[in-house]
Amino acid sequence: MIHSRMYVFVAAAVLSVGLQLSAQQAMSLGEVKTVSATVEAIDYDARLVTLKAEDGTMETIFVPPTVERFAALKVGDTVTFRYHESVVLQVRKPGDPAVPPPPAAALVRTPGEKPGATLSQQITATVTVVAVDPDVPSITVRTEDGRTMSQRVQDKARLEGVKPGDKIEITYTQALAVSVSGR
Repeated sequence: MIHSRMYVFVAAAVLSVGLQLSAQQAMSLGEVKTVSATVEAIDYDARLVTLKAEDGTMETIFVPPTVERFAALKVGDTVTFRYHESVVLQVRKPGDPAVPPPPAAALVRTPGEKPGATLSQQITATVTVVAVDPDVPSITVRTEDGRTMSQRVQDKARLEGVKPGDKIEITYTQALAVSVSGR
């Protein structure tokens, strides 16, 4: 439960500072997206932090009590988010042997005075194939909630026989690191 609440905070913070981290954004193999924001205001009692992104947009986010060292945040601090989304590791058609479930999300807190952490997780989902590009190699899929996303596939052979309209199960990895530095 702590992991999921930390993830909600981190994901909300990243999205609120204007970085589009959706799977629809093209990311090259192993690429890391980085965005920084400055702490403009803090309401310690309500646990609200107002962040100003590099493009000038501002957003106030709630920081849950599970985020340790919240009191160490100061106006003027810089919060840096680093996001990594890996290639699809597995493509499994219905009827193929089941694979072990991915490990639960892992949260590793950063030591020091300021709050910080790295959250990583593997996600497995059943999706509908929209397109396959064996040259990249990549696959475009539609999730059960209607979102469309494209991902690189680690092993080109996993795409053999996969075609638009197929229902498949994919597994991919996400990681997000948050660090805070003083002025």
